[in-house]
Amino acid sequence: MTRDAAIALAERHFDEGLFQAQLATLVEYPTESQNPEQRPELSRYLKQAMLPRLEALGFACTIHDNPDPRGGPLLVGARIEDPSLTTVLTYGHGDVSRAQTDQWRQGLHPFRLIEEGDRLYGRGTADNKVQHLVNIAALEAVIAARGQLGFNIKIVIEMSEETGSPGLAEFFTAHRDDLAADVLIASDGPRLQPDVPTMFMGSRGGVTFDLLLELRDGAHHSGNWGGLLADPAMILAHALTTICDRRGQIAIAEWRPDSLTPPVREALRGLPIESRDGPAVDHDWGEADLTPVERAYGWNSFAVLAMTAGVPEAPVNAIAASARATCQLRYVVGTDPDDILPALRRHLDAAGFQAVQIIAHDRGFFHATRLDPDHAWVRRVAASIQRTTGKPPHILPNLAGSLPNDSFADILQLPTIWVPHSYRGCSQHAPDEHVLKPVCRDALRVMTGLWWDLGGDTAAR
Repeated sequence: MTRDAAIALAERHFDEGLFQAQLATLVEYPTESQNPEQRPELSRYLKQAMLPRLEALGFACTIHDNPDPRGGPLLVGARIEDPSLTTVLTYGHGDVSRAQTDQWRQGLHPFRLIEEGDRLYGRGTADNKVQHLVNIAALEAVIAARGQLGFNIKIVIEMSEETGSPGLAEFFTAHRDDLAADVLIASDGPRLQPDVPTMFMGSRGGVTFDLLLELRDGAHHSGNWGGLLADPAMILAHALTTICDRRGQIAIAEWRPDSLTPPVREALRGLPIESRDGPAVDHDWGEADLTPVERAYGWNSFAVLAMTAGVPEAPVNAIAASARATCQLRYVVGTDPDDILPALRRHLDAAGFQAVQIIAHDRGFFHATRLDPDHAWVRRVAASIQRTTGKPPHILPNLAGSLPNDSFADILQLPTIWVPHSYRGCSQHAPDEHVLKPVCRDALRVMTGLWWDLGGDTAAR
């Protein structure tokens, strides 16, 4: 059979409703890794939803305990057709973010797949169950059409990505030989536009921390003590304004990367940043001499995620005793991750805010990674996608968000290619998470064509 015949099998798999039914089954597993009560579901997802399907596809699979007690189990599988062939490693995560059940729109439920027009609602529809389901279904289509892949494939499915992938780096270090491959090709994150496939070759890293200022024990009456007691919220607000100016430009020299090189800027030039399904971009926010797409994918961004003093839901007439801000730096290659918080400490001290404490969060976060957009594997994957869709994909040096790409790039030393199957308006990590049916169908076509091409196109198109 031909490449077109394999793609037609994948299209029929979607058009006859089989793909949607399979996604519905996966969504029904309440695999919230951030919820300790759902920990048994993490193992159940691997044993019941993944293991039988992968074994039927010819994978030899093992489910491993996580070396970190905070993390969930991991499934590793391999289908080796010939050790002399190219070996591809792929990846997915079966855990989902918190359900937030009471915040979903009426008629929706996080663990039931609900169809409304072109949208399929449910937790994990975008992140990440649909994404590894697409890739597995595309493998099945190629094997059904050709009888083999023509390359070797290994797979890792973890169950702790939403808690920072605890234990993943240790597991990869211990199982480096088992996971040896020539390239990582996996799927997570959104397309830049729903109707154009996207590739990215790394991700921004992230560090989350609290800034805490504690001035005294207990609050004191604002009439009796106002003007006499220092206000921690005011002081902390001024400390924050030394980190960024009023348009969000970072003032800490060590937080300003040196990696936005001419080739990276050229790769980003012309890529879309506005979205019909998201908020309007504030063009007067962020680094003034960068374009919006350069700010999102080629630069660092600082954000205050939450800030409190006193009791906001029940304020009283009192000078607060303390103030706290939860902050985050998303950073690109070219930023020293080991110097992010020390640099902040030096900066605050120099500005006179020695009393402000920096408290790092214990949630794991991923280091920044990036592959040269002109790498041979990037060109090969992009050519396959263009062959299937008739148009070039959007190519990003790295994702604006974070994912555990550092374990693949740094520990396994692999070139890393990500082909996402969602879109930016998918409400990932929020109530009403969903995926678009046209994106799913197109992704099945793209991945079937890619798997076919990696095995060598021995038949005429």
